[in-house]
Amino acid sequence: MPHVVAACSSCRAFTGDVAAFDVEAATVREMIRELDRRYPGFGEHIERRMAIAIDGEIHQDALFAPLPPGSEVVLIPRIGGG
Repeated sequence: MPHVVAACSSCRAFTGDVAAFDVEAATVREMIRELDRRYPGFGEHIERRMAIAIDGEIHQDALFAPLPPGSEVVLIPRIGGG
């Protein structure tokens, strides 16, 4: 089961200050759906504003990335620019 850490205060507005979760999910997309089920609106926030690091590797577009059992997922703010 992946362990998810929200490393941004904007996430905690959705979760009531909960910053870490264990989520039953095989992909990032499944993880986002489960977190949105638990905390309505959180999934859209993740998709629009967060980058995802899986076991230390940052993914900008990670919806279909696999989440191995025991992996650590960190939600971090996306860096914008041009």
